[in-house]
Amino acid sequence: MGRAGERLPDTPATAGGVGAGAGTAGAGAAGAGRSPVAGRSMAAFSPADEEKQRGVRRMKLTATGLLLLVALVYALAEWASHRGAGPWAGYVSAAAEAGMVGALADWFAVTALFRHPLGLPIPHTAIIPTKKDQLGVSLGEFVGENFLSGDVVRQRLRSVGIAGRLGAWLAVPQNADRVTAELSAALRGALTVLRDSDVQAVVGEAITRRADAQEIAPGVGKMLERVVADGGHHRAVDLVVGRAHDWLVLHGDSVMDAVQGGAPGWTPRFVDRKVGERVYKELLRFVTEMRDMPAHPARGALDRFLADFAADLQSDTDTRARVERLKTEVLGRGEVQDLIASAWSAVRSMIVAAAEDERSELRLRVRASLLSLGTRMASDAKARGKVDGWVESAAVYVVTTYRREITSLITDTVAGWDAEHTTRKIEAHIGRDLQFIRINGTVVGSLAGLLIYTVSRILGA
Repeated sequence: MGRAGERLPDTPATAGGVGAGAGTAGAGAAGAGRSPVAGRSMAAFSPADEEKQRGVRRMKLTATGLLLLVALVYALAEWASHRGAGPWAGYVSAAAEAGMVGALADWFAVTALFRHPLGLPIPHTAIIPTKKDQLGVSLGEFVGENFLSGDVVRQRLRSVGIAGRLGAWLAVPQNADRVTAELSAALRGALTVLRDSDVQAVVGEAITRRADAQEIAPGVGKMLERVVADGGHHRAVDLVVGRAHDWLVLHGDSVMDAVQGGAPGWTPRFVDRKVGERVYKELLRFVTEMRDMPAHPARGALDRFLADFAADLQSDTDTRARVERLKTEVLGRGEVQDLIASAWSAVRSMIVAAAEDERSELRLRVRASLLSLGTRMASDAKARGKVDGWVESAAVYVVTTYRREITSLITDTVAGWDAEHTTRKIEAHIGRDLQFIRINGTVVGSLAGLLIYTVSRILGA
């Protein structure tokens, strides 16, 4: 008798998550066509799940025991009523009868969520295993409409105050040090992963393409024009003239020999020597005067030449064309391309070394910038508003643009679950609370039956 009574609302098999025959029907309806391996994508039962399932079994026994108790009370009350026990037996019988009805109705409702009651394919039962995919779609749509809307995301982020919290966190030196260290590690990792040959090719090609696309003569002309106007070239002239004077002093014999070597063969040698000495002295005097006299005519002539050349670079077509040809020839030389390519190796080594050195200028500047940013965001409401606006706009863009992809994650995940396993998993988590519905149905049904019987007796009297 106890076995039959227990089998009616909840069999031992159903307490484990699958009723006799019901689990097969439910799983077959929702999980047909899926392989057992593919369908087991939902996480397996954990020790916590097993403990929850044991709690569900205990609550099922409690609810079933309460049903058997009211059934026993009903039987005893009916027996006592037929034995002439008095009016009280009718009240007890009515309350117990209504309690049984409530208990059975709620048992049917709770069981229908997870399986077919008594294994019978009653319509609109075994809702979770048979409607699993539809529930996943509905859950995805619900999340998309109520949690992934632009207004909800914007209001939530605004209430969090990300900029203020981030600013207060960054304003702490230890946190700024931590972020700086993480950024340095990420930078080192990125530079290590990149292949030098690839980066060198990209850098070389970018520089060459940029140089080819941009005419340099006008820019060089404007720069030279400003240099001449400001007298910035005077130091270079001083340097060249000074080095020329020193060279002439040290290599006077070489100059005189060069002059004598270019003289005609029929002139006497002493004449050649005198001419060489004279040329050398005049050349030395000229360079010395040019070095010592800022207003020397040669300097003025050089200034005019540079000014005219700067103007030609900007306006003269032939001069600009010659500069462009020279630029193309220089860029096309292998030595220049090798120099451009090798620049990346030098830059990478410099950046890696700076990232590894805690006292490097790079890391110190990054740390100072983070502290300054944190302090500003923590104290400046306008800055916080800007940062919060950027964060909100970015989050809203991501949510509204990729809402379908986000919700499809829920839908596809639920669709990939095995129906039987999903039913057991969900029942383990919410089944204990659902058993209180059966208990409440028994109690409320009994009270309602007692009230109805009492009212009917009063009206009948």
